[in-house]
Parts: sequence; C-alpha cells; structure tokens
Amino acid sequence: MEKPAASTEPQGPRPALGRESVQVPDDQDFRSFRSECEAEVGWNLTYSKAGVSVWVQAVEMDRTLHKIKCRMECRDVPAETLYDVLHDIEYRKKWDSNVIETFDIARLTVNADVGYYSWRCPKPLKNRDVITLRSWLPMGTDYIIMNYSVKHPKYPPRKDLVRAVSIQTGYLIQSTGPKSCVITYLAQVDPKGSLPKWVVNKSSQFLAPKAMKKMYKACVKYPEWKQKHQPHFKPWLHPEQSPLPSLALSELSVQHADSLENIDESAVAESREERVGGAGGEGSDDDTSLT
Repeated sequence: MEKPAASTEPQGPRPALGRESVQVPDDQDFRSFRSECEAEVGWNLTYSKAGVSVWVQAVEMDRTLHKIKCRMECRDVPAETLYDVLHDIEYRKKWDSNVIETFDIARLTVNADVGYYSWRCPKPLKNRDVITLRSWLPMGTDYIIMNYSVKHPKYPPRKDLVRAVSIQTGYLIQSTGPKSCVITYLAQVDPKGSLPKWVVNKSSQFLAPKAMKKMYKACVKYPEWKQKHQPHFKPWLHPEQSPLPSLALSELSVQHADSLENIDESAVAESREERVGGAGGEGSDDDTSLT
C-alpha cells in the first residue's frame, strides 16, 4: 500500500502547521491526510499481529511529538458501520473506557464541529484533555474523519488536566467489500510533557492495538445497540438533525503547543498496578456495558 508521493510531504498536515487562523479543512487537506495514512516510507513497524499493525515515526529530538499510525482489518464490519461508531458520541461513552468526559460544543458547517475530549493516561501520569475542530468527508465507500486543536474562549485549560495538542489526528476508513473494511488511525499529538520512554513503548506495543481491538468489538455490537437508541438519529449523515448551536470560525483560534504549560514527566516510573494489570486505563475486555 506504499504511496511514494506521500513521502514528499515531511512537514505534516496543513491545518495545524500551515495556518495561523482556524479554517475548515478543504479537499487538499483530506487528500494530504489520506496520503500520509497510506504511506509507508519513513515509518517503522513496531507491532503486527492478528490483523493489527502499528508504526511510529521518528520526529525531531527537541520535540515531544507523539506520532503513531495504527491499521486494523475488519473482516465482518462494513465501512459505514465503523464510520457511524466513530461519530456516535453517546456510544463512545459506552465502549471507550479511556473517556473521562466528551461532548460536542458547536457546529461550524455541515461537516465540521468543535468538541471536547478528556482521557485517562497510564498511571501515574496526569490525565489529558483537548479541544478540537473535527471534520469529516465521505468519499464513495471510503471515509475520513480528522481533527486538530483549537482554542475556545469558554473552555480554557483546566488545573486538574494537562491540555494536549492535536496537530493532526484522524481515521481513514477504506471499504474492502460489502461487509469488510480497513481502518487506519493516524495521530500526531503533542502531549505537553516530556514523557518517559516506557509510555511511548507501551502506546505502540500495547495501548494502540488494544484500543483498536476494543473499537472492533464495539462495531460488531453497534447495530443492535443503535436499534435501541435513536436508530434514525445520525446528524453526521443528516446535518438537519444536529441540535448543536452554530459557531463562527472567528470565535476560535489555533491552539499552539508553545502557549501551554509544559509538564516534565520524563522521570515518572510506571506504577506497579500498570505493570501487573497492563490496562493503562483501558479497563478490562468486558463488554457488558455495550447493551
């Protein structure tokens, strides 16, 4: 699946790195994101097992950027189901046990909104949160959902959480048949902290694969769950259903990492609970909540 053209774009995605003002991504941004998802040049494979592969990419030594790519084959999940699962914020609260709090804030266009997400980090690291501009684009039987960090005047950084920065994060869903697809998760995140090496290793070797497998289980159970929870409510497919208030782009600004406090956690050792349980806040594989 190597796409040589993508390797000529080492500077990263345009929305966060090339703009001083907040803009909704355009077709060029979506094409660039897709190319990077499909590229293999410059990425190091760190995990490959049971249809899940993880790559990491070396970044500048003086930055704490966390760049990871994870791909999973879904042999009995249609692309449109996976797309729905990633959009359905109420269902995410059921299956994503890393979530502390998540909610949509406002609507920007028919395919873009602003939202809040906070998540648990491996103990004893501080938990993180983020405000992002999210946009999405169906492309025939394929789909892209991607986001980057913005500042919203009503949601400043909280004292109990570290405000991270999504430089570019998202999903490419590619249909491989009527009931199968491949999903690629690409994340370039500044966690706003000098993280210990064990965190990076654990993310690529354990947390990312486990999160993908949990997502897969959630997709399998989604059709049954959705039938019991507003089955026809899908504002990501039907914008007229959206209950969100409208927001002007001028109300937002790009969230630059250097304007946030940097937390040095490089010397933090992995807790015994994490080493033994290995869950890193993931919780167990019990999916009884998905009902």
